[in-house]
Amino acid sequence: MRGDGFTGEGSPGGGAWGGGERGGDDLFGEEDFDDREFDDALLEEELRQAAAVLDPVPPELQQVALDAYALHDLGARVAELTFDSLVDALPVRGAGEAPRMLTFQAGEVTVDVEVGAHGLLGQVLPPRPARIEVLGGPRPGTPLAVDDLGRFSGDLPLSGPFALRLRTGGDVVVTEWLRA
Repeated sequence: MRGDGFTGEGSPGGGAWGGGERGGDDLFGEEDFDDREFDDALLEEELRQAAAVLDPVPPELQQVALDAYALHDLGARVAELTFDSLVDALPVRGAGEAPRMLTFQAGEVTVDVEVGAHGLLGQVLPPRPARIEVLGGPRPGTPLAVDDLGRFSGDLPLSGPFALRLRTGGDVVVTEWLRA
């Protein structure tokens, strides 16, 4: 017997390291793993939570990712934010929770949007037939109907980053991403 605690029990295929009768499968005396008992969704959620706490994504990287996602329509023009009431408007005394007013411009197309606690209202100028989608990340956009005067509304309260995708004929315009 050796002095290091290893019994050796002969040759490969025997003893503590050789596997014995099962050929190395049962090193720790455990039975075969049954993956039917394994919950992938639970593990994924626990790993996401651990990563969020131990290694959070820097805000600058999140913004770069959102900007890149906005351009996933390579043929889309980006509508530049030309007015934001949080930045450009003068504060009004006693106004309380006033809705946020936004104006986006892409060439001759202007999109005016009012974002409030109960959703959003907007208008495409000049008025034209269009489809608008509210984007909120990698999930599919929420479609909004546009009337003959270019007006649209949605009763979905916005939270987190969002953008609008406007489709008029063959033209696609995507607004900059903003946080609601």
